[in-house]
Amino acid sequence: MALRLHNTLTKRVEEFLTREPGKAAIYVCGPTVYDVTHLGHMRAAVVFDVLRRYLEFRRYQVTHVQNVTDVEDKIIARAQAEGVSTDAITGRYLDDYQRVSRALNVLPPHVEPRASQHIPEMIEMIERLIERGYAYHAEGDVYFEVTKLPEYGKLSGQLPGELRAGARVEPGEFKRHPADFALWKRAKPGEPSWDSPWGKGRPGWHIECSAMSLKYLGMGFDIHGGGDDLIFPHHENEIAQSEAYAATRPFARYWVHNAMVMVHGEKMSKSLRNYIAVADALQRYSADVIRYALAAVHYRKPMEVDEARLEDAAKALGRLRIALASAGTVQARAGGGGTGGPASRALQRAAESASAAFTAAMDEDLNTSAGLASVFDLVAEVNRVTDQVLKGGTDAAETMPGLQEACDALRVMTAILGLRLEDAVDEELAGRVRDLAASLRQEAAQLFSGEPGRTLDEVVAFILAGREKARGKRDFATADRIRKRMAEAGILVEDLPTGPKWRVASTDGRRPTADASGHRA
Repeated sequence: MALRLHNTLTKRVEEFLTREPGKAAIYVCGPTVYDVTHLGHMRAAVVFDVLRRYLEFRRYQVTHVQNVTDVEDKIIARAQAEGVSTDAITGRYLDDYQRVSRALNVLPPHVEPRASQHIPEMIEMIERLIERGYAYHAEGDVYFEVTKLPEYGKLSGQLPGELRAGARVEPGEFKRHPADFALWKRAKPGEPSWDSPWGKGRPGWHIECSAMSLKYLGMGFDIHGGGDDLIFPHHENEIAQSEAYAATRPFARYWVHNAMVMVHGEKMSKSLRNYIAVADALQRYSADVIRYALAAVHYRKPMEVDEARLEDAAKALGRLRIALASAGTVQARAGGGGTGGPASRALQRAAESASAAFTAAMDEDLNTSAGLASVFDLVAEVNRVTDQVLKGGTDAAETMPGLQEACDALRVMTAILGLRLEDAVDEELAGRVRDLAASLRQEAAQLFSGEPGRTLDEVVAFILAGREKARGKRDFATADRIRKRMAEAGILVEDLPTGPKWRVASTDGRRPTADASGHRA
């Protein structure tokens, strides 16, 4: 089955056919760096990161370009309000954007051009547009004349005759038509400016993205992405000026837009001051929780972000992490061998089914919601089998190699979504259990001798051996205290006639200090 994506230009879900076989060229509108990065920005970042990861999984050679808008009215206003340079503002908030992007495991673009470093390319585009009769110079400003392009409005459906100054159409004293938009703005006192054939000034917002995308990807590149709030006027104007400049079609083959993050029914935005800064969210939730919440809803569906959604993401991640941790315990008990019994074959079938369903979901317009349903179908089967082993009903060797294949499938699917599950389990859970072992050695040296080892299984075995010594001496109070402290660390112990069995703590992702899902109490 081929990948299909919704193309805003045609209003249809279409088969994805690239300009060059096996290669995918993507341009995404990046941040305008004048304020802190909020969850709305990160939804776009995560959506296109997942798209890139899936294309790479599909063996495409991806070139991902994402710009930085560092020349813009809001940046200038912020700098003037603070009494600092525009460079100080853009440097501060670009650092914030890149820092939280790394935290959320967003791959850096292959090229990250800054508008301020591409002024010559913008001037060259504007000169050609004037030569071809699509733009005009008026008192130091240069405007694109939308009525000269019959196709204007083909992306958004906004036609020149229906547009009036105001709303999302910028007013201008020297415009020939209210919908004409600025390619170059004459210099004003205290604003950054550059020399040009029309005098000192700076570029308009729309020409920036056209110049940078064409420089690095050329006409007819495969995917132009961004939030659906950019469809008009930004992306409409990009198409107009780029296709007029190049005299060829199309500027971009597929236009992919993510829906907005909402707060109480309103778009999360800096202008409304209703945003949740990513840095603030990271004080309460792990990066994986935030990323999961942003990736779990289909990208074209608006999503509300609130405590309930983040808590649900925390619980879901807890289930995933615990399934992998329990599987690791069973694999360690199997000792690398396997008999290929019924449990193994059931897991192999489940892994194949889940992988096929996940791929089918992602092929159909990047349906991450349906893809995650496939992930949790496999999680349920892994839990069913590992529970049987940990409770003594099935021999660990009978689960192999199927359990390994199931874990590999989970790793592949979650890696496409950009989740970092096992690293967190190994680091957090094993670290807590090692700390407990060190404390017990100091408190009860008569029960705990030797070295506990490093892996989770080795350390748990060390603690259980000391606990069994206490039980052998009929010191059940000490044994109970050890079991309680193990539970606090994230390990549950059950005493059976065949001996103690253990498993990773509750699937709801909670723990007293920092739960397996990454939520911090």
